Amino acid sequence: MSEMRVSFAPPKGRPLGNNFGFKIFKAIVVPLIRLISKKDWKGRENIPQTGAFIAACNHLSYLDALVFADFLFHSGRAPRFLGKASVFKIPVIGRIILAGGHLPIERETSSAHHAIDDARGLLESGHALGLYPEGTLTRDTASWPMVAKTGIARLALQTGVPVIPVAQWGSQEIIPTYGKKIKLFPRSKVIFRAGAPVDLSQWAGKGDDPEALIAATAKVMREITNLLEGIRGEKRPQVIFDPRTSDLPRTGNFKKKKG
Repeated sequence: MSEMRVSFAPPKGRPLGNNFGFKIFKAIVVPLIRLISKKDWKGRENIPQTGAFIAACNHLSYLDALVFADFLFHSGRAPRFLGKASVFKIPVIGRIILAGGHLPIERETSSAHHAIDDARGLLESGHALGLYPEGTLTRDTASWPMVAKTGIARLALQTGVPVIPVAQWGSQEIIPTYGKKIKLFPRSKVIFRAGAPVDLSQWAGKGDDPEALIAATAKVMREITNLLEGIRGEKRPQVIFDPRTSDLPRTGNFKKKKG
C-alpha cells in the first residue's frame, strides 16, 4: 500500500467516479483546456458506463493527463490515474490530485509495485483506471508509441477487466514533448480515438506468466498504434522504439544522454 491514503470505495456520482477533485477539474481546468484547444473525439461509445475497465493511451506531452481525463470524464466516467509521486507533493495541486483519488507511483524503484497493488484495488472496487502503458512520454523521435511496460497486462489479466485502447494526437502541439512552454494561439486540435476492448482471452489466467505479460502488453500497444495510424494517416515504423535497449534515460528528458 502506498504511503498516501487511497480510497477503495466503489465509484459514485455522475459521471461515475465523480468526486470533489473532479468537480474542481470540471469547474476550473476544463474551461482552460477549451480556451487553448479544439476537440476531435470519436469512439466514446466504447467507454463502459458501468464496471471496472482500463483505458490505455499513448503519451506525448505533460498536458496529456488533463486532456485524457477530459475525454473520459465527458464520455461518462471519472477515471483514476497513476502519476509520478513528485507531482502529488506540489502544494495545492497535489492536494487536488489526491482529492481526485489518483495514485502516486515511485517510478523505476522497488516500491513501484505498491501503486500497482493500489490500482488493482481500485479495479476490484469497480473504478475506471486511466493508464499510459509506456510509463513516460515517448522517446521515439517521430512520436510513435514505444515498447511498453507490462504492468497494464498484469492488471488486466489478474482482474479480468476490459482494456479500452485510446490514441491521442495534438497535445504535443500545445506543450511539446518534454517542453514546458505552452502555445496558446491559434488553438490546436486535440484528437482522441477510442477503440473496442482488446481481446486478451488467449492469455486468460496468465497474469503471472512473464511471456504472456509481454505478449499481451504488445497487443494492447498494437491496438493503440493502429488507432494512431488512422489519426496520422501514416504507418508506424517497422522497428518499435524500445527504451530498455536505448542509451536514453528511462525517465526524465529524453534528449538528455545517460552519464
